[in-house]
Amino acid sequence: MTRAAQLLAALTALLAAAAAGGDAPPGKIAVVGAGIGGSAVAHFLQQHFGPRVQIDVYEKGTVGGRLATISVNKQHYESGAASFHSLSLHMQDFVKLLGLRHRREVVGRSAIFGGEHFVLEETDWYLLNLFRLWWHYGISFLRLQMWVEEVMEKFMSYGQSAAMPAFAGAMSLAGAQGSLWSVEGGNKLVCSGLLKLTKANVIHATVTSVTLHSTEGKALYQVAYENEVGNSSDFYDIVVIATPMHLDNSSSNLTFAGFHPPIDDVQGSFQPTVVSLVHGYLNSSYFGFPDPKLFPFANILTTDFPSFFCTLDNICPVNISASFRRKQPQEAAVWRVQSPKPLFRTQLKTLFRSYYSVQTAEWQAHPLYGSGPTLPRFALHDQLFYLNALEWAASSVEVMAVAAKNVALLAYNRWYQDLDKIDQKDLMHKVKTEL
Repeated sequence: MTRAAQLLAALTALLAAAAAGGDAPPGKIAVVGAGIGGSAVAHFLQQHFGPRVQIDVYEKGTVGGRLATISVNKQHYESGAASFHSLSLHMQDFVKLLGLRHRREVVGRSAIFGGEHFVLEETDWYLLNLFRLWWHYGISFLRLQMWVEEVMEKFMSYGQSAAMPAFAGAMSLAGAQGSLWSVEGGNKLVCSGLLKLTKANVIHATVTSVTLHSTEGKALYQVAYENEVGNSSDFYDIVVIATPMHLDNSSSNLTFAGFHPPIDDVQGSFQPTVVSLVHGYLNSSYFGFPDPKLFPFANILTTDFPSFFCTLDNICPVNISASFRRKQPQEAAVWRVQSPKPLFRTQLKTLFRSYYSVQTAEWQAHPLYGSGPTLPRFALHDQLFYLNALEWAASSVEVMAVAAKNVALLAYNRWYQDLDKIDQKDLMHKVKTEL
């Protein structure tokens, strides 16, 4: 079918919907990106518009986005977002809805490494850990924990203005506390499960452009894409961009045409993060333990020094059987190393006595806050939305789920012209006062 014929078919469908009355739902919706944002927005859009609306989800890579796994010795391990906070209520709801389970926790001790020695070590005694935290940090750590919990609870109750950048810091600090969980079988199962539940049509292709066409006062969007077969396009009533559009994202070639004012790339940069899954023997001597049998830690955080890695974890596979046990320090284990750049061979030799394999995953983890002049626009056009705009206020899986719910609700109210539910007077004043 030629593009002219596609446009004619789309216009015919629009006229038929108009003839059916003002309550006709949209015919087709496009979502660009099948990470947690794209999967969640497809779910929420179907909740609002009903099961008859066709939802096409475009994904150039694998479903899950930054929720990803890597296979090592026929076992799968988290290479993306490894865990969620207990107050991630949308994620909790998704897990229940899909019949998934929390992964069994395998306890391991943690420590903070300062480059030459451990500056703080966790023990098996809760009161002793509290004393050590108090001795090292004073009462500040208690104040920090109370503040983070208060901000998180208020956010879940009211939401938050994107003009409050302190929330981004609170979200990053929330992961430093306990009460974290993950999904049995892999966190990416939430994304694939939501798309399956929604019966979304997943199209494995790269979206190259979105072009605006208007007819009878209604916006119509042409989405062009390319895959192994070649180039093609389709027309949609609603389009949601659920993938980063920042300027330095070389893998994103998405352009916009026919919009006035024009839609530009998002100014700003993302923090690159490299995850290396190393199957090998830890060099415990580097951490001050010549005898590997005496090394007691499964999770190592770092201060500013050494600067070549941020965390080092003895990780468990995404499927944990009842008989599973964590590898002993003298045994070959799978370690997850997070670093700002790919590790050199000399750096790997510093951390490991020897290793069998190294597999890496690299992506843009989160925005560098303050690197852009302004926050991106959430609504790019009447029915064109940029879901990841909220990521520039705070980046987390739960924030993407919140953004997805708001995009779906905004699209629904705009489609049916229920404008009183969009702009609520004094709402932001109330939110700022509460927070």
